[in-house]
Amino acid sequence: MGEPPRRPRSLFLAGLAAAYLAAFASLYVQIPGLYGRDGILPARKVLRLSGKGLWEQLRDFPTLLWLSPRLGLDTELGMELLCLLGVLASFGALLFEPLRDSLLFALLRVLYLSLYQVGQVFLYFQWDSLLLEAGFLAVLVAPLRLLKWRSTAWRAHDGVTFWLVRWLLFRLMFASGVVKLTSRCPTWWGLTALTYHYETQCIPTPGAWFAHQLPVWFQKFSVVATYVIEIAVPLLFFAPIRRLRLFAFYSQVLLQVLIILTGNYNFFNMLTIVLAFSLLDEEHVGRWLGRSKRRHASTVGRARRAPGVQRPCSAAAWPPSLRAVLSALLELSTYGFLLYWSVQCFGLEINWEKRLLDSKVAFTYHEFTTWLRAVTLPLVGLGFLSLSWEILSAMYRCACVRGCFWKFWATLQWAVFATATMGMFAISLVPFTYIDYESNGKLWPGIHQMFNAVERFQVVNSYGLFRRMTGVGGRPEVVLEGSYDKQTWTEIEFMYKPGNVSAAPAMVAPHQPRLDWQMWFAALAHHSSSPWFTSFVYRLLQGKEEVIRLVQVDESRYPFSARPPVYIRAQLYKYWFTGSAEGSEGPAPWWRRQHVQEFFPAVSLGDPTLESLLGQHGLKDKTPLKRSADALLPRLLQSLRRLSRPFSGPAVLWSLYLVAATVCLLRALGRRPRGGSPPARHKGPRRGEPADRGGGEKNGQVRRKEAKEAEEKGEGRARGAADGHGDGLRGTKKKK
Repeated sequence: MGEPPRRPRSLFLAGLAAAYLAAFASLYVQIPGLYGRDGILPARKVLRLSGKGLWEQLRDFPTLLWLSPRLGLDTELGMELLCLLGVLASFGALLFEPLRDSLLFALLRVLYLSLYQVGQVFLYFQWDSLLLEAGFLAVLVAPLRLLKWRSTAWRAHDGVTFWLVRWLLFRLMFASGVVKLTSRCPTWWGLTALTYHYETQCIPTPGAWFAHQLPVWFQKFSVVATYVIEIAVPLLFFAPIRRLRLFAFYSQVLLQVLIILTGNYNFFNMLTIVLAFSLLDEEHVGRWLGRSKRRHASTVGRARRAPGVQRPCSAAAWPPSLRAVLSALLELSTYGFLLYWSVQCFGLEINWEKRLLDSKVAFTYHEFTTWLRAVTLPLVGLGFLSLSWEILSAMYRCACVRGCFWKFWATLQWAVFATATMGMFAISLVPFTYIDYESNGKLWPGIHQMFNAVERFQVVNSYGLFRRMTGVGGRPEVVLEGSYDKQTWTEIEFMYKPGNVSAAPAMVAPHQPRLDWQMWFAALAHHSSSPWFTSFVYRLLQGKEEVIRLVQVDESRYPFSARPPVYIRAQLYKYWFTGSAEGSEGPAPWWRRQHVQEFFPAVSLGDPTLESLLGQHGLKDKTPLKRSADALLPRLLQSLRRLSRPFSGPAVLWSLYLVAATVCLLRALGRRPRGGSPPARHKGPRRGEPADRGGGEKNGQVRRKEAKEAEEKGEGRARGAADGHGDGLRGTKKKK
């Protein structure tokens, strides 16, 4: 039986805390402009008093913001309080391992779900749903330390709950690959999607410009690699051979790192890598940390070996066992089949004459949908078998626990968490089978009923990123212009989204400028499809400072900082990256653009067109409730807001991360011994933990024999200094 995932679990919880920190801190700096009293979409309009009791309100609309009036806060200050609590809790969990507790992750999820409920269009992104689902799984995965003074470092059922993280990663990646083909997008089927993607994504990075210059054949091959990593490789998540799972892990990490270098997708890529930690095992993470068990055992053996005493080295045993041979053959066969499948499905062929790699999709849409229909339910079966193995392995660990009471307690926990895991797996089948509605209809009706019961809590969700490639004829971009006389117009440049053709693309991840993202979506359709845009124009005409800060934190870069514009309009442009061979006088431009049409008509305060649009979308101002001027909590929140106002989202986020990295570095340096390595106390298993079944002879009989030999030869001092197990050996001798 494999070892319980202690280190991978710890990495997952720390990484999730870092993702929560990015989500809360990024949202906090944007709350006044997005949801404040004078924001674009005031959150107070979402929470309407209906005369219901508190519990009824929480049941119908689960958010802690219902409690804001009881604390003397309006909705905006309530959101700020939840964000600050989330920042504090996630920052603590990132720094201190004892705080990575089930209760703390439950708090983080409740806080983010409360914000999600009132976030409206600015919080309806797939990574927000992914964070909520991963956060729910963390409640099951994390240990429960805060209520116990002394708890075991791991539980027998940890492998069962941690398996759900792997299943979530599989659903995310497999669905993201499948939807690209089921959407019938001609660029994905023609393998030309990446020739458009780098310049048409929401907020590209400078690396996107360089990636855009790569030859077309390489872009097409990159699409093929994306299909392989997202559709074929996820099947290896459940492989019984650890090297195949490690191959799948590094494939996913490679894809996410390339996305990070070429696009600003906030905390999404970081969160995906965090989910991929579920593919790792104890030994591999130990090698990362320089604590590989095998290497340690080999070193200990060499250090403790007395002169003239020969000890066999198990790591170099020859000939290899039948299991090792079969494992190697299966691994090589898998890589070969993966390569063969890629060549056959995508017509990979080297063109020696042109010195390039040709590729094309070698199957039809009908063939693909037929294949998808044939494999969807078998994939569910594969997941069920993998989960069943984890449950049986955990049951075996329960049987290995010492003591009748502790064995019973471990078995009881195993039964509870195995049942919860099976329930989560069953519910997740509903959104997973959305990729094939015929398979979705074959699910047991009870599963649909369970999913409908928990849907509003965002426990499980469906995914499918980059379904269709937009901007094939050029990147659509909305450019705002302001004027005092309706004759001379000045462009309003945003901090992050493309505007000025000479400005380099920004690097803002893991911060997500949510207004810039929605501006990208607004450019894809008529302005009536984005009602919030009218409110945005209205706030700029009013000169609302908090909304202006969403556009430019530096007032000197906002052209109407002294006095709001009298008129505002919006123009629609098409943007393209410049080519590497293009030259111009002065600074080389990153973009070239062409005017298309007017996006939003010129309006001013009191304009009938503007008033009509505001009334049509229910965005007219209403007198908000007055804030309490004397209460301590509102004054404290307002003071914190004033302190954070001069800083941008990326500055706040990276400052927090640098502080966390500095603390961790100082802590690591403080743990380093001075002048030599002190002997470490060897701890036996605690009560409630399973005995060491694997390697028992090595750690028991051989160790006692070596202790006796060393004692007879007077080598106790060398042994204690070499491997630091002196205390453990003495304890063994006393038992004898």
